[in-house]
Amino acid sequence: MLRSLQLHSIHKTILVLRLLCLLFLLSSHSSHGYPVKAHIFIYAGCSQEKYQPNSPFEANVNSFLASLASSSSQVSYNSLAIGNGSSPQADGSIYGLFQCRGDLKILDCSQCIQSAVTQIGLVCPYSYGASLQLEGCYIRYEHVDFLGKLDTSLRHTKCSKSSVSSDVDFFRRRDDVLADLQGTTGFRVSSSGLVEGFAQCLGDLNPTDCSSCLADAVGKLKTVCGSASASDVYLAQCYARYWASGYYDSSSDSTSEDQVGKTVAIIVGVLAGVAVLIVLLSVCRKKMGKVSKY
Repeated sequence: MLRSLQLHSIHKTILVLRLLCLLFLLSSHSSHGYPVKAHIFIYAGCSQEKYQPNSPFEANVNSFLASLASSSSQVSYNSLAIGNGSSPQADGSIYGLFQCRGDLKILDCSQCIQSAVTQIGLVCPYSYGASLQLEGCYIRYEHVDFLGKLDTSLRHTKCSKSSVSSDVDFFRRRDDVLADLQGTTGFRVSSSGLVEGFAQCLGDLNPTDCSSCLADAVGKLKTVCGSASASDVYLAQCYARYWASGYYDSSSDSTSEDQVGKTVAIIVGVLAGVAVLIVLLSVCRKKMGKVSKY
């Protein structure tokens, strides 16, 4: 009986530690530079089709995510296919990739991917397909092979509150920056006067498809946000961003509601409550145990 109680106490302690670690990853913040900002949530997408717990697909998802966390300590991009040679596609096959922003150091890349791996299971539980974009990194998996296939569907846009509709020089410099960004085949930073920007394609795209994707992204930057002084556009396989005055306005408005971001915040709140409740119950049990001895 004593051994059973000890094991139960150990199990609760481990659970509390896991929850606290998860909360730390999701709520980390600092004013000391970009690496922590890399963990900021941008968007997520989840398939409507769900898999069953303890299924072959769940095992492969766990293996895939573990591989991402491991390989991100060595490279900033990798694609994987798991189970495609031995399992029926609907039961086990999984295709996926991860990529960090081109100017992120490997250590910061690895930390960003680990944060994304932690979050994607909360945002998209039991999903056959899921994608998660943080400020500094991106992960995606599907049960069908999407790797290397051009997809320019719009995933997320964000436009600054401020506009520069009458500034001819701004538009000229913005267009120069965007034209330069279209020429990249990977990651590129560009500037013209006080206008700056960067763009990146996913590593599974060939140069021709990368150019096509960025052309679409640049076109949407101009049409969706119009005269905004800063704008982001994320397509399925590339993204582009520009901003004015040498500083990006992170408080800019989103053209689509960030419901998934709100969901993450709710989950964090629930987990915090559960962690506190478990700690309190553990303390109460110990005190009751002491009282019963007298």
